[in-house]
Amino acid sequence: MIDKVVQTFDEAVSDIGAGATVHVGGFVGPADWPSYLISALARKNATDLTVACCNMSGIGPDSLAKLSPEERRGFTGMSNAGPDHVTVALLIERRQVRRGITTFAAAMRGNARSAFETMVEEGQTALELVSQGTLAERIRAARAGIPAFYNPVGAGSSWARADETREFDGTTCVLERALPADFSLVRASAADRYGNLTWEHPSSFNATMAGAATVTIAEVERLVPLGELTPGEIEIPGVFVDRVVVRPSVPMTWWTEAN
Repeated sequence: MIDKVVQTFDEAVSDIGAGATVHVGGFVGPADWPSYLISALARKNATDLTVACCNMSGIGPDSLAKLSPEERRGFTGMSNAGPDHVTVALLIERRQVRRGITTFAAAMRGNARSAFETMVEEGQTALELVSQGTLAERIRAARAGIPAFYNPVGAGSSWARADETREFDGTTCVLERALPADFSLVRASAADRYGNLTWEHPSSFNATMAGAATVTIAEVERLVPLGELTPGEIEIPGVFVDRVVVRPSVPMTWWTEAN
């Protein structure tokens, strides 16, 4: 019998070791991020991670608790965040990330500074800055088994100077390599025990990343019986998902709580 449901988040991330490459879904809002999986990975304290994530400009819960409401405004989506809204910034502030592959590396307004921005400037972590569409396509290519593709974005810039280029119908394109990972941590609205996933809101890179890694782990709002999700509702089929963990009915009060 196929049953991909794992009982705890700590168990779900137990084999993510030092040096792993990890996709982390999400973008801004509390419904985007696999917060409980991120918290479990922080508790595991896996280090030297390479993390691919659309937005690394956030702030971790420990630092957020020290800011005034006005200071919080510099971090989009965090002004009214609850204690169970945890982003990849938690891993960054705990010095678990050796290299970040991202579109947004800096806080988005005012004088606010993200931990990732500071660490890059101080040489404590490396940054690979990628445009948002290119990042999505590199991840999709990994899921499709496509090793590389040509893309016109960035052609002729100093950023792409060392990359291979080719001209198509008069347009110069840069060769972009697929971006696979060892693990993908994603968030969905619902799943069944086969791992079929669906969303009730924009998937914010979560659906893009599902299946683009050796192991995909899905954090979901609810588990539904087999057959409840119709073929038309399933956005990511279970063949791309290896583990499913259900978020607790009572939210955690802090990321250190085992669950």
